[in-house]
Amino acid sequence: MTNEPQPRAETIDVLEPRAEPAGAAKRARVLLVQTQAENAGAQEISRLVGAGLAARGYDVHNLFFFRQSRSFDEPPQTSYCAPRRPGDPLSFLRFLGVLHRRLRALRPDVILTFQHYGNAIGGGIARLAGPAPVIANQVSARLTMPAWLQAVDRVMGQLGIFRRITVNSHDMLRDYSRYPAGYRKRLTHVPHGFDQKRPTLSKAEARRHFGLPPDATLLGSVARLHPLKQLDAALRVLPLYPDWRLALAGQGPDEARLRQLAAELGVADRVHFVGEISPEQVANFLACLDVFVFPSLAETFGLAAVEAAHAGVPVVANDLPVLREVLAYQGEPAAVLVDASDPTALGAAIASVVGDPALGAQLRRAGDGLKTLYSVDAMVDEYVRIIEQAIGPGGPEPAQ
Repeated sequence: MTNEPQPRAETIDVLEPRAEPAGAAKRARVLLVQTQAENAGAQEISRLVGAGLAARGYDVHNLFFFRQSRSFDEPPQTSYCAPRRPGDPLSFLRFLGVLHRRLRALRPDVILTFQHYGNAIGGGIARLAGPAPVIANQVSARLTMPAWLQAVDRVMGQLGIFRRITVNSHDMLRDYSRYPAGYRKRLTHVPHGFDQKRPTLSKAEARRHFGLPPDATLLGSVARLHPLKQLDAALRVLPLYPDWRLALAGQGPDEARLRQLAAELGVADRVHFVGEISPEQVANFLACLDVFVFPSLAETFGLAAVEAAHAGVPVVANDLPVLREVLAYQGEPAAVLVDASDPTALGAAIASVVGDPALGAQLRRAGDGLKTLYSVDAMVDEYVRIIEQAIGPGGPEPAQ
């Protein structure tokens, strides 16, 4: 991590004290607290929520624990607590001190925390820093959370450190159904909204742009390169289908293992590691693909698969209950779901999409309907309702 870029030069001492122009109505200040700054699903949701709240007149600030990737396109009014992930007890204590001071200096009226460490650490320090209510966003599958952190989260919810706890699918609501009543009463279902991805390049132009083969059957995925994304499943299909290639857009700790596996399988020349791409580049990357492969082991929503399905790319995904829920429109599946851990079954599912134009057309019809289910405006409106309830009567209002 030593060659990661430093956040812009800004310290807690130079943050401007909170003030409104003379004669202006006080605007409600909303602070979005997130763990690492990178182009991934949780960060995309906080970006959309923040932009939507700002458009509705809120004074929106973003606070990240540290910067994970150099290509992250930060939203307006963003600051960081550390240049990189704290790697030892002393740097972690220093990070906690900076987080506390930033929360006190920003003096938000309400705080939205994202991801499991963002909820636990951000929510805990927020309670020490001031009275602002905390709305925790459960955008991490519980499989990704260590047992001790799940216990901390459960206690924080029971004690009311989180005023509300949002989940993004009915499957997640069921997942928390055995939690104590004090936790469950704070749960609110807020489906993710998504940006509709519109490419600016044709398929041929997009493949040239990303350095991908012009004529091959191209599978692909947009995901953080992490073991829980199970992208090795997509690699294991390639030896069975010599004419297929795979493009992976993302960065993460699993990249070295995936490269090694590709070499061991003898398919390294057919696997293209595109690297992390910005949200604006996703549409053009999707335009390159014949099939979007999503073999993830755990999801709370599956934003990347929803975006791909809506963009008209046939999706083959791991058969998870949450994906059965979100990748469907009016009873029609918007993806082919399969046990992705079985290379033969996964390959056969992909082959059925590649070889059956009627199936591809059916998936595209259902995928197009997802835009009516997962609207950004509806998502932001629900957060406005939650925020106004948290602030309460007499609190600051969004600017008109």
